Amino acid sequence: MHALKTSLGRLRIVGMWEGVSFLLLLGVAMPLKYMADWPMGVKVVGMAHGILFVLYVIAALHAALERDWTWRRTGLVLVASVLPAGPFVVDARILREEVARQEAAARESAEQKAAVPG
Repeated sequence: MHALKTSLGRLRIVGMWEGVSFLLLLGVAMPLKYMADWPMGVKVVGMAHGILFVLYVIAALHAALERDWTWRRTGLVLVASVLPAGPFVVDARILREEVARQEAAARESAEQKAAVPG
């Protein structure tokens, strides 16, 4: 998986899983706990979501440090982790822009290397 090789790719993947786990927790496990008297769903999904949340925060901080993000951008990415579907919005608006910028820089670097005779 090429996405796991960069801090941005890892953040996007963990963000997707963290967002799904949060929606499952709110949309499936919590209703099962209170409407069907089945608290085990919250225990299982809640634990998974907690682990993914911590991984998301670590991945976000790693990407922020590696990519020299501003405090504002870092804060937006971190706040997104506590909002339902927040990681999906961040991925669509901020992280895809970062990926496109990274790919453009890689293409430019490759073109410069190809243009140098030698």
